[in-house]
Amino acid sequence: MILASFALLLALSPARAQDPGPLPQPMSLAAADLETGRAMLAEKNADGAVMVLQKCTQRDGPADVVLDCRWELGWARWLQGDWKGVVDAWTPVEKADPGREGLDTYLSQARDNLGMQAMLERARQSAPTTFVSSAPEGATLRMRAVGDCMIGTDFPSGQLPPDNGAGAFGDVVALLQDADLTFGNLEGPICDGGATSKCGADAKPGSCYAFRQPAAYAAHYKAAGFDVMSTANNHAGDFGSFCRERTEQLLDAQGIAHSGRPGDIASLEINGLKVAVIGFHSSRNSHYINDHETAKALVADLASRHDIVVVSFHGGAEGSKAIHTPDGPEKYYGENRGHLRRFTHDVIDAGADLVIGHGPHVLRGMEIYNDRLIAYSLGNFATYGPFNTSGYGGVSVILDVTMDRQGRFVAGKLLPTKQIGEGVPMRDTEAQGVDLVRQLSAEDFPKWGVGVAQDGSLGKR
Repeated sequence: MILASFALLLALSPARAQDPGPLPQPMSLAAADLETGRAMLAEKNADGAVMVLQKCTQRDGPADVVLDCRWELGWARWLQGDWKGVVDAWTPVEKADPGREGLDTYLSQARDNLGMQAMLERARQSAPTTFVSSAPEGATLRMRAVGDCMIGTDFPSGQLPPDNGAGAFGDVVALLQDADLTFGNLEGPICDGGATSKCGADAKPGSCYAFRQPAAYAAHYKAAGFDVMSTANNHAGDFGSFCRERTEQLLDAQGIAHSGRPGDIASLEINGLKVAVIGFHSSRNSHYINDHETAKALVADLASRHDIVVVSFHGGAEGSKAIHTPDGPEKYYGENRGHLRRFTHDVIDAGADLVIGHGPHVLRGMEIYNDRLIAYSLGNFATYGPFNTSGYGGVSVILDVTMDRQGRFVAGKLLPTKQIGEGVPMRDTEAQGVDLVRQLSAEDFPKWGVGVAQDGSLGKR
């Protein structure tokens, strides 16, 4: 009777009438670590995140949670610049979840950076006490350089020139070919294939930019006279690691040297001079412009084995308001685009002989520092299609510079160009670029700014 009454009491109690169902399962220790690690990463607390996420990967928790901990641990190691740690964390992710978004692109970059570190260590151990040039006395290098080049993109459709790019450099070919060495920044991959995650199918026009030049266009750059090109820029990875590697293969097939991806450095011999060209950018997909210590180590190593070292960089803010070079770090859409004055002086102090900038899509001033020329931006040169070439965006120059065997500035000249129509480079009889560089050099670099004569010739002021 007592038991029956107790059962009836339970049945009629309010708690029983409002049964909440199964109680929630407590969060696993691994899941708690994952949540804490992500919060630390959001605060850029890389050291704390590594401790927590490392512990998570050693727990006997749900497999998917532990895998996510490995993924986040890789990002924590990335913030630390620990490339071995990144590769170690992400290699198991690659095996278990090879299609994870971003894995292919960023694991490739981490492996490139790890390889670059190993290359530096090997070079450090085998470096000679000093470099003895084998170039003949009086040997010089006359180089011509331009800024951004992208002569048509098949993404989005309708952005290819009518002659399939064959006449992209028609009016300026003679100028590009008249040099010992001709350089340009290749703004985006040359590739048939690949896929982009940069722009979604529903992206509004002008909201994002992804470029891909057809593979056949590699021959146009060779025919125009380019000998070496930088692939260190924010469009190099627009169509993934496949197209970045394909770009290098296509340039190799044309005999065009290249630099950009970590560890990818051009080395040439011209007039008996050993010449190195290395490209930097404000992303870890390339030699990193914001890591000055590694940049100096790379340049110093190259200087120990070459007569002349040319540094190219893609950095700085963008647009018509970015014609001046500030004395401090530059930000663009929240990204650190480099402290360019410090970077350029650091690499010259480490052994660079010429520094060529591009990235702002406009011309900037130039200076001569320690007898070495720095061009802070050569602007847009041949940018067909989606680029804004109005105003300063369509004004450019071809930089002609001669260096002696020690890499010192001997002479230089600006050959003015402009873009017409959809972005076709032409000689500029009004010499707008010459006047602009003269003005900006005087205003921004009163101490070391280059002097620019009326005919475009350069000299110390």
